[in-house]
Amino acid sequence: MGETKTLLRLAALALMWGSSFFWVKLGLTAFTPVQLVLIRVALGAVVLLTLCLLQRNRLPARPRVWLHLAVAALLHNALPFVLFAVGEKTVSSGITGVINSTTPLWTVLVALATGVDRTMSRPRLLGLGLGLTGVVLIFAPWQESGLLSWGALACIAAAISYGLVIVYEGRFLSDTGSSPLALAGAQMTMATGFVLLAMPAGGIAPVHPNPVAIVAIGVLGVFSTGIAFALNYQVIASEGAVAASMVGYLIPVVSVLLGAAFLHEGLNPRVLAGMIVVLAGVALTRLRGRVAATPPEPVPVAVTSDEATV
Repeated sequence: MGETKTLLRLAALALMWGSSFFWVKLGLTAFTPVQLVLIRVALGAVVLLTLCLLQRNRLPARPRVWLHLAVAALLHNALPFVLFAVGEKTVSSGITGVINSTTPLWTVLVALATGVDRTMSRPRLLGLGLGLTGVVLIFAPWQESGLLSWGALACIAAAISYGLVIVYEGRFLSDTGSSPLALAGAQMTMATGFVLLAMPAGGIAPVHPNPVAIVAIGVLGVFSTGIAFALNYQVIASEGAVAASMVGYLIPVVSVLLGAAFLHEGLNPRVLAGMIVVLAGVALTRLRGRVAATPPEPVPVAVTSDEATV
């Protein structure tokens, strides 16, 4: 029974995070990227803060923790969420989900560059090479019909931002004395403030809401942002970060299938091959010799799995 519950949680988490790119694409039919992200993080913050209140989890009290949370809110929520939304103006939701799955590659590169992780085994080196090769294969910059564009570069920049902040969070938010849920609520609240500050740059525009876009952005904020974070903590607490990290392999599959089934996004053999190569590379980067590596990752705080929140 316990194993069944865990599998259901993992499936629900993969569906909520994997579908986020689908909901973003639908939301962009009525809102600008900045408007969409503002509503998303605000709804996510309300959900997380409500859960904190119900569970009597107190927000951090130390100013230093809030300072680190500000960095995390910018690089783990506000900036990448906006970049992914900007990217999806021209990039399919399925491809965006695949780009998001490259986050562990950038995390390893940042950890190596900053000296946080000096372990570079042959499997990890091969994984980095494979993963980056998969990205190049997907975008095919040597072809006129390739998918490389400013939108694609924005999505890659978002994944790199995740890679940077994951290392930062592992160093500065791993032992704060506050619960992960409280940290997540505080962080999402600060992310809302950052996106609000960006409104003059890209959020002051006429809104033409439609029922589909309104439902999409509601699901994105409440389920794919707020509830998904809380559910991820439950999986980590009950099964560990390694089990939770397995969701990362399902996220691009869900995003690709939803895009193809409901948005009629075409897929060619080159893109499918690139996705497989990327996921194989990610799997290899998690190996340190014979021991599986679980670098601190994407959930916006201390207790984290190994995939980017989307």
